[in-house]
Amino acid sequence: MILTVTPNPSLDRTYELPSLDRGSVLRATADRVEPGGKGVNVSLAVAAAGHATVAVAPLGGPEGALLAQLLGDHGIEAAGVPVHGSTRVNITLVEPDGTLTKVNAAGPEITAAEADALLATVRARAAGTRWVACCGSLPRGLPPEWYAELVAQAHRAGARIAVDTSGAALDAALRQRPEVVKPNSEELAEVVGRPLATIGDAVKAAQDLRDRGARAVLASLGADGQLLVDASGTYFGSARVTAVRSNVGAGDASLAGFLAAGGTGPAALAAAVAHGAAAVQLPGSAMPRPTDLVPAAVTTTARVPLDRALTEPTP
Repeated sequence: MILTVTPNPSLDRTYELPSLDRGSVLRATADRVEPGGKGVNVSLAVAAAGHATVAVAPLGGPEGALLAQLLGDHGIEAAGVPVHGSTRVNITLVEPDGTLTKVNAAGPEITAAEADALLATVRARAAGTRWVACCGSLPRGLPPEWYAELVAQAHRAGARIAVDTSGAALDAALRQRPEVVKPNSEELAEVVGRPLATIGDAVKAAQDLRDRGARAVLASLGADGQLLVDASGTYFGSARVTAVRSNVGAGDASLAGFLAAGGTGPAALAAAVAHGAAAVQLPGSAMPRPTDLVPAAVTTTARVPLDRALTEPTP
């Protein structure tokens, strides 16, 4: 069982347009609505891989009810915490050439009582789970320290926890020694306060996060691959990707693969790379199933290419 926590979930509505003309009345050629939010995406990927998962999230209004229904359609139990505000709705506009225009809503403001109820739900549902994965930005009303308290609650319940967030929330979570943190290269650069130009820079930044409390760092480096830095060493993984169709949720799929494979060591890194590579070759936010994975395309090694420049260096 993998429990996910999404502090600011969403309904994601996508409209496909023949063209995006400002100031015009536009008619969509296709549209769809999907459950969204980083932790929700992890649950979707875990379920697609055939594992059990429960999604904890604050849910409000008819939008929250629809989100819970959509998760149920995927075989995912939604452990929803009722909130007064309505769950946010994000809009994606897709043009024929694949260009995406996204409008992300802020989401409801969470009260102190609702924040406590969310922590209590995590504490109650975390007992007996293999992993808790808490992912995404914080909604209005939750301070960065809320992530640190969540890590502490998971540990009190006897669960291991992976944290995928950024900025002050990530900095606060490190103080409670989460088992895994999963930044991308931009988030890694932000939390250590310096640019990352090479894979070696990313390795040093990951080691800095371990010095600050993370027991392991799984870092997504985009097209360059992924790093795992833990007590046993430093490992690098990459995969051959023939064509990128969408990178939406690819990092979430990677984390799901990592945790489902045990959440430690190079074998779990290989699973993370395989899931991420499969996700970018699928349309939209589709999550890979076991038949989408190509293990032979994944290479992991302890010989990290430290001098290699990152494909898109962080400014």
